[in-house]
Amino acid sequence: MTALEALAQAAGVLPRYHDLTGQEHVTDPETARALLSAMDLPAASEGQAARRLADWQARAAARALPEWVVVEAGTAPVLHPARGGAWHLLLEDGTVHDGAADDRLALPVLPLGLHRLVLAGQETTLLSAPPALPLPPRGWGVMLPLYGLRDAATGGLGDYDDLRRALEGIGGLGAGFVGINPIHAGFPTDPGAISPYSPSSRRRFNVAHIACPGEGAEPGGDLVDYPPAIAARLAGLRAAFAVLDAQGQADLAAFRAAQGAALDRFAIHQALSDRFGPYWTDWPADYRAPDGPAVARFAAEHPQEVAFHAWLQSRAAVQLAGVRDAARAQGMAHGLYLDLAVGTHPAGAETWADPGLFARGVSLGAPPDPFAPQGQSWGLAPMIPHELAARGFRPLAETLRAQLEFAGALRIDHILGFERAFWVPGDGPGAYVAMPKPALLAVARIEAARAGAVLVGEDLGVIPEGLQDALAASGLLGCRLAMFDRDIHAWPQAVLGSFGTHDLPPLAGWRAGADIDWHEKLGHIPPEAAGAARAQRQRDLADLSARAGGTDAEALHRWLAASPARLVALQIEDILGATAQANLPGTVDSHPNWRRRIGPAPGALGQSDQLARAARAMQDHGR
Repeated sequence: MTALEALAQAAGVLPRYHDLTGQEHVTDPETARALLSAMDLPAASEGQAARRLADWQARAAARALPEWVVVEAGTAPVLHPARGGAWHLLLEDGTVHDGAADDRLALPVLPLGLHRLVLAGQETTLLSAPPALPLPPRGWGVMLPLYGLRDAATGGLGDYDDLRRALEGIGGLGAGFVGINPIHAGFPTDPGAISPYSPSSRRRFNVAHIACPGEGAEPGGDLVDYPPAIAARLAGLRAAFAVLDAQGQADLAAFRAAQGAALDRFAIHQALSDRFGPYWTDWPADYRAPDGPAVARFAAEHPQEVAFHAWLQSRAAVQLAGVRDAARAQGMAHGLYLDLAVGTHPAGAETWADPGLFARGVSLGAPPDPFAPQGQSWGLAPMIPHELAARGFRPLAETLRAQLEFAGALRIDHILGFERAFWVPGDGPGAYVAMPKPALLAVARIEAARAGAVLVGEDLGVIPEGLQDALAASGLLGCRLAMFDRDIHAWPQAVLGSFGTHDLPPLAGWRAGADIDWHEKLGHIPPEAAGAARAQRQRDLADLSARAGGTDAEALHRWLAASPARLVALQIEDILGATAQANLPGTVDSHPNWRRRIGPAPGALGQSDQLARAARAMQDHGR
């Protein structure tokens, strides 16, 4: 084995993988070098790789304990270090324990959390987690688009108050949750950056959805027009901030004190974005480093601009807490069901605040498959596994905790990345990078147990062997889509079942082949392939009809309700008979992604006859 191969293996770059067709792909030396360089482990020559490898191996050999250890919460673990010495344990709650060890290190009973153990000057993160999360009781909920909640007569962009009203009506019909796409912080100074799956920061919230006092109706069409809607909302919010009273100032000060330096850093980034543009990689060089003197000087000279962006986050938190409290008042089992995007934009607030955590010059993506023969590059920055471990996995914990403060259920997009993530360099084929799965799952269990929440892992695509078993053993629900997996009575219990997703056509559109029409219209598939797809769709319809007793929404919902899945998610578009899908993968501007309104106003959903029929179908099957 060459030094390059050994270094790549040590850093987690997998030497080969098999795609959906079973074809083997070998990681070539150029790709390995590109991925190592993205991790700040340059290996341009065999000599450089050898030196890097020697440093890596020396650091590993010097450790008395691994960098992280998963232990069972509520137990007193015993570790076996390679060397003894004095140890110091700092629990997450600030409690301190000290002792001495030889080849045996007996710890006290560890509560739930991420704890720091120092032995011989080296830190080990103790991930004290429950072995598994409990499965939720049989239930159901509705997925809907936050951005499209306002009817055309009201216009504008859906906000958190619209979400609360919609949730109250749906919860009143017995639903256990209402799910939406990610509401991570976006790029308000780039109104064209509307995909919820390409966020600026997953630890902060989207301010474009803050309900603004005094905002009037702006009648529009069936599609959301983002630029004027966001501009009007931010102008209204700036006006509200300008007249903040003493109590509002005190509330903001308390919020900033509780959130600490991380919020201030985010707020500084947002204020800089107002000045220099949405993407920090385009800023003047002096402002690209968060700890540089130019950034400190800017923050000192523009305290109100920084305070405004901190206040926006406080308003988002207050309004999301209102959604959470409304769900509890309705007696909903889970309330808000949020979605965690798989990655973050490489030029957003998250990568600016902690550049060393993220790989540079590569993107998360997916390997070639029959639908994307060249593979996929999603334009998202991956976390470097060994850097995440060096931070004690706290960035992941903080990201999950931010969502679970308001959500009783959380979907983790593309949870296949807990096992291995596909990294794509800018000018070559990609390869998989192994991730510390036991640690990531332990962090997920810790945060979900802390919040009393349900986790759903989107386990669709090229699934690594054993991952679904590991998810089930941890108590995380998987996903099943009846559009493709129609043997629903064979589904396991530990899943969330649905007909489709936001990336697929709703039932009426699927029946009509609307997705096939779009792909043919945009040139994604030739006419002969479109004809074959339509013929296959007719066969799929016949199969669905035979299994579900029909292809209408009521038959579909009763069929899903009878499945073993612990949770069933219904799409609002299916309930209301919509034909157009929310997002057409592979498009940006050629299809109106993330812009369609659902039709009724949010407060009217609870009075919908179609929704009432769906609710009865769920209740008739014990949900």
